[in-house]
Amino acid sequence: MDELNEQRQQRIKKLDHLRQAGVAPYGARFEVKDRAGLLIKLHGEKTKEVLEQEKIPCTIAGRVVALRRFGKAGFAVLQDGSDRLQVYLKKDLLSEQAYTVTEQLDLGDWIGVTGVLFRTKTNEFTVEVHQLTFLSKALRPLPEKWHGLTDVETRYRQRYVDLIANPEVHQIFATRSRIIAGIRAFLIERGFLEVETPMMHPIPGGATAKPFVTHHNALGVDLYLRIAPELYLKRLIVGGFPRVFEINRNFRNEGISTIHNPEFTMLEFYVSYADYHDLIVLTEEMVSSLAQQILGKTVIEYQGQQITLAPPWRRWSYHQSIIEVNKLDPAVLSDRTQALAAARRLNVPVDSDDSLFNIVNAIFEETVEPNLQQPTFITDYPIEISPLARRKDSDPSLTDRFELYIAGREIANAFSELNDPLDQRERFEGQAAQREAGDEEAHLVDEDFLRALEFGMPPTAGEGIGIDRLIMLFTNQASIRDVVLFPQLRPEK
Repeated sequence: MDELNEQRQQRIKKLDHLRQAGVAPYGARFEVKDRAGLLIKLHGEKTKEVLEQEKIPCTIAGRVVALRRFGKAGFAVLQDGSDRLQVYLKKDLLSEQAYTVTEQLDLGDWIGVTGVLFRTKTNEFTVEVHQLTFLSKALRPLPEKWHGLTDVETRYRQRYVDLIANPEVHQIFATRSRIIAGIRAFLIERGFLEVETPMMHPIPGGATAKPFVTHHNALGVDLYLRIAPELYLKRLIVGGFPRVFEINRNFRNEGISTIHNPEFTMLEFYVSYADYHDLIVLTEEMVSSLAQQILGKTVIEYQGQQITLAPPWRRWSYHQSIIEVNKLDPAVLSDRTQALAAARRLNVPVDSDDSLFNIVNAIFEETVEPNLQQPTFITDYPIEISPLARRKDSDPSLTDRFELYIAGREIANAFSELNDPLDQRERFEGQAAQREAGDEEAHLVDEDFLRALEFGMPPTAGEGIGIDRLIMLFTNQASIRDVVLFPQLRPEK
């Protein structure tokens, strides 16, 4: 019998002992009146004498994460999600049944206790337990070194164990929740309406990505998990909602990396009568105010580097950034032969049959993006890689678009929306031709979206922000898996 199975069998025996003593090992309701974190905040600095005088009552519940027994007394540490607090279990203070419970306790069990706050002989802030209720028996032991669990496979695959073992992980996901709530409040305060759009689309669109495919039996049709909500949100702009946003999941059938997960959380928002310049200002304000609200500062540290989030942030055109970073002749951007030669000279992986725009974009991704550590808006993207963005009035070969980069990765993508249905049809058809040629990420022609545009969409600006990457930045995490509660993994062996 292996060690894990042996420990499990021992715990099952203890479970039987509890039942024989009349104790329900999987209890029902327990009224929690206090939280460990708040008790520590309110009373944790009080002296032994003050606590003895005030006799502060409390009732808490939590998981046993430490246990020490000696004679007819012992100490346990309870973890309740807000903090950890020591409790004192003494036979003379408990009923016979309650003391029986203490004898059957294991690390990982859940109990509820009622008592008074005091300080031990070693001056440790503690609950002196007068009543004890058993709530749930853990049949599996915590990992041997649970208090410092570092095994990545276990942490991601068994997030529940990670949350038990590493209190700082709790803090990451509490911060994640506060960031999302802060974004929601920021937009609602500025007149945005939060909406929900379909997760299953008849035609994938709104981004260049390979979709997941599913099948609806009753309708007898294939559907696609959405890669972006963009085209539905713009339908709502057509319908007369001037400001809309959605925070929800997107799904892309692509590779997995430290910054990519097949399902991820996106914020998308659209503003009528605005352009991408308005969104630059709004984005600066949103991110910097969130940093101040959540972290109390706008200069943060990310992976050993200080990043300043206080606006204004750098604006840098797409083509100019490529030229300046690599010290290239501007002619490279319009001559495929020169672009291919430049890519090879810079050790940028490209194929000899790649288009000019794909070669130039590969140079940008390999040489410019990693250098964009401080917040930078890259603007004026070519129309060939911006199928949904409005043409730039001063140069129709470019678009009114920006991407925001921080710490060398894309955080946001925005543009003045294309609202010309005839131009949009041409671009969709161009994308469809690319798809026929083998590009699985190119758009299909969405006839219903084109029909919506033909009813008239006002000038509109739209933006998408990668919530997971923003949370990575705010919590100083190098991998997206550390900010997603249940990341996708290969099947367990």
